[in-house]
Amino acid sequence: MGIHQHRFKNFYVYGAIAPESGKNLFMVAPKMTTEVFQRFLEQFAAKHMDTFNVLVVDNSATHHAKELVIPANVALVFQPAYAPEVNPAERVWQALKTGLAWRCFESIEALQERVVELLKGWEDDMLRSLTAYPYIMAALNALSS
Repeated sequence: MGIHQHRFKNFYVYGAIAPESGKNLFMVAPKMTTEVFQRFLEQFAAKHMDTFNVLVVDNSATHHAKELVIPANVALVFQPAYAPEVNPAERVWQALKTGLAWRCFESIEALQERVVELLKGWEDDMLRSLTAYPYIMAALNALSS
């Protein structure tokens, strides 16, 4: 009798979407660590240097790490525990899963390639339609008036 270990391969998709426009930034990474999240934040901050930006994030330990340096033009808002419905990005991840459903991939690399194709193929209007929750749009409109 031998020992059997279940092993799996994975990757992570980091993403930020502006609900009012659908403008976005996605980054695929081999792991979820504070260092990788830091790199994502830096890329995001550099892309949006002229604005102050609020990112809604879950309560992953990587989002709370003491060594994390939040860029000056970014604020993190932590969603309540067990409440993914308040984070509009959850609808994006669901749409991504729908685009991958009922497909078999030869390798993790083939799956990752398809994920990147889907993300790059999405129009800003489609992402806006997924993330422009009425309460978010009302808050943004109140801020701009």
